[in-house]
Amino acid sequence: MADQNKLNADVRSSFGKGAARKLRAADKIPAVIYGHGTDPKHVTLPGHETALLLRKSNVLVTLDIEGDKQLVLVKDVQKDPVRQLIEHIDLIVVRKGEKVTVDVPVHVEGESAPGTIHVVDHNTLTVETEATHIPEAFTVSIEGLEEGTQILAGQVELPKGTTLVTDAEALVVNVTVPAAPKDESAEAETEGGDAAEAAAESGDSE
Repeated sequence: MADQNKLNADVRSSFGKGAARKLRAADKIPAVIYGHGTDPKHVTLPGHETALLLRKSNVLVTLDIEGDKQLVLVKDVQKDPVRQLIEHIDLIVVRKGEKVTVDVPVHVEGESAPGTIHVVDHNTLTVETEATHIPEAFTVSIEGLEEGTQILAGQVELPKGTTLVTDAEALVVNVTVPAAPKDESAEAETEGGDAAEAAAESGDSE
């Protein structure tokens, strides 16, 4: 995966909001690399290429930092809340063979039994896995499952070498029957009848 995800990075020496705005105007993204007891290293990444890579979760990238190769994992992406533009990225140094703790998306496939719906309680599962073999997603099939079926985290199939960190009893998917819609007209008639009855009783008492 990392062999396919390569980015050229430049060492960053200017800081502050003004400097960050200039970088983003030049289609560059400020980032910081940390981990393994090393001092944080501030770099800039190419905006468009980086945005394309970040369409996937837990992206492992080989950075070429002015000639030096560094394997990193995207740990956190900060975006502008309105424009959704990437403002900053946190990267952690990883080494082949070492394990990391990451959140992996859960993808539900198939259709449950007729008349039922499924509710996803956990969109991701936290696992420990090799940094160079992070699963892109966990697939959970609900094909033909009946009302009342629950799929727990411990029941999700994990690839070899991946260990579940999320509580095994955590509910991932729940198959249920949708609640019947309220009959507002019937409720209105009932309320109207109650009001009329109350008025009649009031008149009798007088």
